[in-house]
Amino acid sequence: MAANRFNSFKELGVGIGLRIPHYEHILTKKPVCDWFEIISENFMIDGGRPLHLLDQILEQYQVVQHGVSMYFGSAEPLNREHLQRLKNLVRRTKTPWLSDHLCWGSVDGSYSHDLLPMPYTFEAARVTAQKIKEARDFLEVPIAVENVSSYAEFHVSEMTEWEFLNEVVERADCGILLDVNNIYVSSQNHSFNPFTYLESVPIERVAQIHIAGHSKYEKYILDTHDHAVIDPVWKLYARAIELAGPTPTLLEWDDHIPSFDEVHAEALKANRYLPAEVPSTGLAGTQSVPSAVADGFSAGTR
Repeated sequence: MAANRFNSFKELGVGIGLRIPHYEHILTKKPVCDWFEIISENFMIDGGRPLHLLDQILEQYQVVQHGVSMYFGSAEPLNREHLQRLKNLVRRTKTPWLSDHLCWGSVDGSYSHDLLPMPYTFEAARVTAQKIKEARDFLEVPIAVENVSSYAEFHVSEMTEWEFLNEVVERADCGILLDVNNIYVSSQNHSFNPFTYLESVPIERVAQIHIAGHSKYEKYILDTHDHAVIDPVWKLYARAIELAGPTPTLLEWDDHIPSFDEVHAEALKANRYLPAEVPSTGLAGTQSVPSAVADGFSAGTR
């Protein structure tokens, strides 16, 4: 198993995002699910119903925190009030690691509430890595940074996205939340081979993997998290598992959310790509099969 210091040596299997439409089903039916991922910002409050529901989930399930507003790539210092609220939640959930995005999204205290792509420069990598280290030291939990999907690039970039990711995580000595759907989306938007990206990542730093669906438009692909995972993304996932071994995997489905059973069944397809000797997780009867071979895939395939 790909248990390592970046995920606190946890072998969690396959999980799904904890979403409001599924609360009642989870709390009343108590379905078998390896783990849930929460959006940290939804629970960084002092009290009320969200925390009451979260505490009930924590009594039954492993929860891992995923953030959307740390903005490691923004130029200004980390928000200390945000960090303290985040640390309070870390203590509550006992999350084995915490993830957020390799992006920027704030300027002079104004927040875009979006995950904006970064210029891939050595100076940006230096500043970003320093902020990741500061956050990790304050929060006292391993941090994994996620590659984002992108729709624009900077002319000032000095390296590829995957080289930038490598530069940041090596400088910060942190983990990677490897989003294979984001790799695919960006590869189609920017015309590169997604396997070149995947095979350039320091696989020993991968703490977690995200899978998701997306939407295809005439001139670009958008990371919408409102569809099932498509075959080319599963091929990338299969290759990631070949390289890293079984890794905590999370299906994101954030819009047009179907039933819990449908979302969970889609997530459990990940078990098909486990090595034959590794037991599958989740629903009874799910089979493990040898990893798929991603032959014949090239950038430009839709």
